[in-house]
Formats: sequence, structure tokens, C-alpha cells
Amino acid sequence: MTIERTLSIIKPDGVQKNLIGEVYRRFEQAGLKVIAARMLHLSTAQAEAFYAVHRERPFYRDLVNYMTTGPVIAQVLEGENAIEAHRRIMGATDPKKADPGTIRRDFAASIEENVVHGSDAAETARQEISFFFAQADICPRTR
Repeated sequence: MTIERTLSIIKPDGVQKNLIGEVYRRFEQAGLKVIAARMLHLSTAQAEAFYAVHRERPFYRDLVNYMTTGPVIAQVLEGENAIEAHRRIMGATDPKKADPGTIRRDFAASIEENVVHGSDAAETARQEISFFFAQADICPRTR
């Protein structure tokens, strides 16, 4: 198995619903470790830059607007096959299609307000992590 890092974001609806602790509990219960975290309120420019890959898609503007409605929590997770594990914990983007017991199935209101974001591949994870965190901000567990 491979030790990986992935970016995870608790989106504005997850923060508003006070799900931070519950989301972290699920990550940690699955063996993922939080090695960096910060709360911030994304500006329009930050949200546009972060989601630039979706710029030509019809949902881009709504996504940018939604991600700026309130604070988010960005974190770096580390663990065995962290990207796949994190995506499994989150569940499908559409909460109606997400497996029972996943974050999105249990807490999401819609495809748009689906509580969490996660990197989808190793290269994406590297890019997304560096968007929010300098290398000095990442604290691998030493004990």
C-alpha cells in the first residue's frame, strides 16, 4: 500500500451545519491523519482560481458563488491510499447516489451543497495542497 496525501475541504454548508468534528472523526476512524488544517473564507478570486479547471463547465459560476458564501476548512490528509480512502468516505458527488454511511449521503442537501471536496488523483492532490498550504505548513506525524 502507498502512503499518500490528499486535499480535503469541508465546504460552507458543512461548516454551517457544525459538522467539522464529525467529518474529522470519520477521517480519523478510517486511518487518515490530518497533517495540516486551516479555516478561511474564500474570496471570489481564490474560488475562481481553485476551480479554474471547471471554468468552461455550466456549473462553474454557481460553484464559485457557493464556495464564497461562508468559511471553509481546508486540510491535508495522509494515509494508506489516502485519495481513494477519502473519496470512499465522502461518497458520490450526488448524495442520492452516495452509499449509506458516507458523508454526502448522511449530510449533503444537494449536488451543489455536498459538505466536502476531495482531490481525485495524485497530481490533482499535489496541486490542490499547494494552493492552500506551503510545505512548511504541513506537519507529518512523528509520534
